[in-house]
Amino acid sequence: MAYRCGMPTDPPRLHSNSQTLSLSFTSSLIQSSMRLAAPDELVLDYTRAMMGFLLAQPAPRSVLMIGLGGGSMLKYLHRHLPETTFTVVEISQAVIDLRNAFLIPPDSDRLSTLCDDGARFLRHTTQRFDVILVDGFDGSGLPPALSSRRFYEDARRALADDGVLVANVQADTARSREIQQRLRRAFDGAVLAVESDEGGNEVLLAGALTGWQALHAAFEARWQALEAVHQATLSASSTRLERALRRLPQLPQGL
Repeated sequence: MAYRCGMPTDPPRLHSNSQTLSLSFTSSLIQSSMRLAAPDELVLDYTRAMMGFLLAQPAPRSVLMIGLGGGSMLKYLHRHLPETTFTVVEISQAVIDLRNAFLIPPDSDRLSTLCDDGARFLRHTTQRFDVILVDGFDGSGLPPALSSRRFYEDARRALADDGVLVANVQADTARSREIQQRLRRAFDGAVLAVESDEGGNEVLLAGALTGWQALHAAFEARWQALEAVHQATLSASSTRLERALRRLPQLPQGL
């Protein structure tokens, strides 16, 4: 498969002060932020909430990330999941070119960064991933190509049987409700919705219903088994995630 690389009409912008380096596009909305004293730490609440998949997949073999931004989630996971391989698909070469500014690790046998359209990549890939993280916002919001029913169907096909899709979407808008409906149709309703404390973002986690039910039944044990760094990362969102699990439909009798 040949990869296509694009230059955005909405170029990324850097903002810095004595403590942080942040990335935005045309709007003033911060897309990614790095604490200079702790570059691998997750600063924004929605990125910490997206780590909720670790309760279901604490040691994924392979992770696909659609959207690189400032690489916050990649750096965190690359450091704390040393046995995991990462494939990152980013449509903008200008964003990829900022990787040194954000101290993103170089490509290696564990990390592959591709400049391509994430929807196109999913449509054609033959790989299967344990986790797919989708955070592909631009200056106009979440692109339609990364929130269509076809995209979510392609994502489900590219997941391992017990895999988890995690998507960052805008919170509580007519469009975000439509996106949730598409995702629920693609995953037979097995979708958790966790709103960010900072407002404006909602994290959707989709997977097999049996997997979510198993997590709900063993939530405390799964939590205790997490590494301390992950417990600290998820401390603000774990209760919201557990509430979302309770809202899922019950399994049919006999399963």
